[in-house]
Amino acid sequence: MNEYTITARWVRNLQFVGTDGGGHSVVMDSSLGENTGMRPAELLMVALAGCTAMDVISILQKKQQKVVDFEVKITGQRRPDHPRAWTHMHIEYIVRGKGVDRAAVARAVELSTTKYCSVHATLEGKVEMTHSITIEEADAR
Repeated sequence: MNEYTITARWVRNLQFVGTDGGGHSVVMDSSLGENTGMRPAELLMVALAGCTAMDVISILQKKQQKVVDFEVKITGQRRPDHPRAWTHMHIEYIVRGKGVDRAAVARAVELSTTKYCSVHATLEGKVEMTHSITIEEADAR
């Protein structure tokens, strides 16, 4: 089993800096704080977006799809009462490219959400997750 360590070091008020084992850092703050960084609950959505995006673009590149721009947008709802856990997240995959095959994108999304994305697997069964795919034609680079 792999073990990972991160730290969250207090800066001031409700601001913290999270650092991973490789020295990469992110500033976190609270909506009750000074708004100097991302909120921890939103970072969970960022982690999900990054994890599934890396899977999908990697698969599309292997399938030689001519993607020129790609983004993952997640909208979510949380419970109104504490601990204000996420209840629903909708993942939108937006692919721009030349002649991108919808079936290839759908398969890449399926593989990411059922096999490869560890963040998705961690949230599955705890958060209702839906997804959609938008493909826009664009000139290849």
